Formats: sequence, structure tokens, C-alpha cells
Amino acid sequence: MSYLETTKNVYKDAALTPNVGLCCTTTPIWKFPGLAIPKIMQKMNYGCGSTVNARDLINNPTVLYVGVGGGMELLQFAYFSRKKGGVIGVDVVDEMLEASRNNFKIAESQNAWFKSDFVELKKGDALNLPVENESIDVAAQNCLFNIFKTDDLKKALKEMYRVLKPHGRLVMSDPTCEQPMNENLRNDDRLRALCLSGSLPLAQYVKMLTDVGFGTIEIRGRRPYRILDPIHYNTEEIIYIESIEVCAIKDPIQPDGPCVFTGKTAIYHGEEKLFDDQKGHVLLNNQPLAVCDKTAAALKALGRDDIFISESTWHYDGGGCC
Repeated sequence: MSYLETTKNVYKDAALTPNVGLCCTTTPIWKFPGLAIPKIMQKMNYGCGSTVNARDLINNPTVLYVGVGGGMELLQFAYFSRKKGGVIGVDVVDEMLEASRNNFKIAESQNAWFKSDFVELKKGDALNLPVENESIDVAAQNCLFNIFKTDDLKKALKEMYRVLKPHGRLVMSDPTCEQPMNENLRNDDRLRALCLSGSLPLAQYVKMLTDVGFGTIEIRGRRPYRILDPIHYNTEEIIYIESIEVCAIKDPIQPDGPCVFTGKTAIYHGEEKLFDDQKGHVLLNNQPLAVCDKTAAALKALGRDDIFISESTWHYDGGGCC
């Protein structure tokens, strides 16, 4: 049995019998005025963070969500689009699609604004999305892509890039891990399906996004997620796993490379009213400006003692230099 078959079986079981402990969302559930999320959706929230950000969801977007779970984030996306077929949910597991369909009927009874046809559910594979080229404003996945091995992950990311409109956004939440994992863990198909042993280092995760062509990367959150310890897992050391929230924007990559925002800030505190690096970055005196890592490095290289560059906070939510 392949690791993808193991994954399908894990989530088939999770659709038939909701498993609250399958994943542990590290971000509080968004609460919007007039939005009631059925309890069954919350029980089936099989993610490690959130992909819902109001800043992304303007102008009645068409949203694609891959790996539907219990439908909670699709309902949240529909809150913003509110149009027939405005949200497309794709999943390879029939039982999960059926569970979501039933959950939307409950959501419809609890939310006067919601209609089930706001969400179109499609049987499909993340490696071959049943979606037209450049037809999506916002694409999202939560705790799915970390399951894929390298070649399949490349295919999944290329598919997301293909279906997004220019300047469209891919919003993701996945576990990451900076420590090396032994081959026993890496090759344990069930641990991979449970979003543990497929975790990549953050730098490698980001590089795979930029290699596909995404020109802007925003690290929106980075939080503790799981521990693999020698008592419960086949490892000789404690392995620490984090959960991240990332937005990759389909902007052109600039000649000097992609813009990756990790929460760095620049503050000019010199004698003049402002500092202009003549490259499009103007720092007003003692006013913080969010900068991408590339710009932070260039400003630091100037060697000035009147420009302060903060460390990465790993929480970036808009604005900034580029």
C-alpha cells in the first residue's frame, strides 16, 4: 500500500468517525458577526492552523480549498464570497466529501445568510486539480501538503500555481521541523498521514514555493505543534515540530530574488527626516517599516548605526517595503 492510500484510509476513518485529536489547530477559530460554526465542523477541523484571513478575501473572491475536512474553513470562506460556487472544495476521499455535504446542511440551518450552493464540492486529486487555469483568487490547504513526499509536493504546488490568477494567493498551514528525522520516521506512512513525519525545515518549505514561481512569501504565524519523543516514537531524541501559516502570492519574482517576509522591521533613527536607499525603500525617522528578509539584509549591509533591523518575529500580516 502506498503512503497516499494510507492517507486516504486515515481520512476515510476520520470522516466516518470524527477524531478530535487527529490534528490540533494552534490558531483560535475565527469568529465573525453572524457566523455560527456547527459543532460537528469544529470536531472535524483537521488542520494545524488557519488559512482564513479577512485581508485576502476582498471583492467577492473565488476560493479553492483542497482537502475539505469537515468543511469549517470552506464555510468561513463562503462568509466572504457569498455567491453560488464561490468556494470550491476538492477532496479525494468520498466519505469526507459526503460528511462535508451533510455538515453544510446543518450550517445552512444555523446561518440565515448561508446557502449550501455557495460551496461546490468536487472529487479530485491535489496532484491533478479539476480546476481551470488562472480561475482562482485564493487557494488554500491546511495540514495536507506536508503529507506529500518531495516529487508529489512539487506537483501539488505547481497545480496551485496553475489555477491561481496573477497576484492570486496560496494560503497554507503545515507542520515544519528543523531537526533531521531518521528514515524509520520518514518512511512511516501512518505518521506521514498524521501530519508528523513529513514535516520539512521552514527554509526548504519556502524554497519549494519560490521554485514554483511565487514571488512574495509571507510567514504569518509560527507556533509550537507537536513533540515526537523516544517513549512513543521510533526516535532516540526529542523532535520538536512547529505549525506555520504561510501566504504565497503569485507575483513575478524580482531580478534580485523573491520577497520573503518573516516579520523583520527596519527603523531609521538618524538626524534627517527620512532615509531613502534609492531602491524604493523610504524609512521615515523613527517610524517602523516591515521589510522582507532581502531588504533587511541589504540595509544591514550598509553598516549604518542609525538603522535598526529587528529579528524575525515569524508573524507578518501586511504592509511593508515591497
